[in-house]
Amino acid sequence: MQLLFFGSLADIVGKTDFDLSQVKNTYQLKDVLLEKCPELIRHSFLIAVNKKVQTENIKLMKDDVVALLPPFSGG
Repeated sequence: MQLLFFGSLADIVGKTDFDLSQVKNTYQLKDVLLEKCPELIRHSFLIAVNKKVQTENIKLMKDDVVALLPPFSGG
């Protein structure tokens, strides 16, 4: 699985070499990320899998591209 961070989240996390080999779904991914980067707790973000924002728990596959997106601002 490829994990991408955008906007301020990239600055907060600072690294992208997490071992996510045991992560099976988006809820578990969020739990692991909050455990490894507790500063994310103070920030809201969306999880997109293969360019689709996910609001429910879905299964993750090894070839998925997962992105953490900060809140969008209108314009």
